[in-house]
Amino acid sequence: MKALGSPELIRLDRVTCAYGEQSVLVNVDLSVTADQFTGIVGPSGSGKSTMLRVLLGTITPRAGHVQRDPGLRVGYVPQVETVDWSFPVTVSECVLMARTKGRVLPWRSRAERVEVDEILDRLGIGALAGRHIRDLSGGQQQRVFIARALLGQPQLLLMDEPTSGVDVRTRHEVLHLLHDLNTSGLAVALTTHDLNGIAAHLPHLVCLNKEVIGSGRPRDVLTAEILERTYGAGMDIIEHAGMPLVVDSFTGHDHEHGDAGNVVGLHRRRA
Repeated sequence: MKALGSPELIRLDRVTCAYGEQSVLVNVDLSVTADQFTGIVGPSGSGKSTMLRVLLGTITPRAGHVQRDPGLRVGYVPQVETVDWSFPVTVSECVLMARTKGRVLPWRSRAERVEVDEILDRLGIGALAGRHIRDLSGGQQQRVFIARALLGQPQLLLMDEPTSGVDVRTRHEVLHLLHDLNTSGLAVALTTHDLNGIAAHLPHLVCLNKEVIGSGRPRDVLTAEILERTYGAGMDIIEHAGMPLVVDSFTGHDHEHGDAGNVVGLHRRRA
């Protein structure tokens, strides 16, 4: 969905990707615009990480077309669970390691030190520049890798499960930070398993299970029909404070015993 007046950064037209004989994306259409903040949701094996790699340009589709704005700068943040946090580097050194192409000197220039310090300050971790990365909280670690991505001055930030394995407070911190970055002009696309904590709060969602099942606002996408087609299991959507909330489907047994009544102040929304 292309917003009026917002330039298009990447468009996927009927993109199909496969590993060997197994297709992981099938006839996927997707548009990413300069002001977009998109969450990609779906079960394990649905192709979410593959879609990020297509957007990043590290995977060539088997079929279909990828149209990319010439000179587009893309930053990528992997899952922090894949990082070796015992590696002996400080926060500022870790961020600067993202800049390897075109380096002449093995040490940081004054201009690079200033640039890294400015990014760390922008993300609220300037005071941690000299601290070892193993001594950081989950939210601080995530900010370090966002800082690495921002060092390349991207127009689009791609993130793979940015809130995986973190507590509620850290999840909120990351979501608010990404909202601020998006508001300042950075397009963001992320994958997430967290339908309620993350996905329901984003302005644009894509439900994916090899193909795009639904795309649009959370209220339009988080429906029982779309979620059942995406996850292969029945789900109910209830509303709380005007926000959609996804829960496992209530069974007849639950209704007979009044278990649904334990959800106080929530109103069911049927597809």
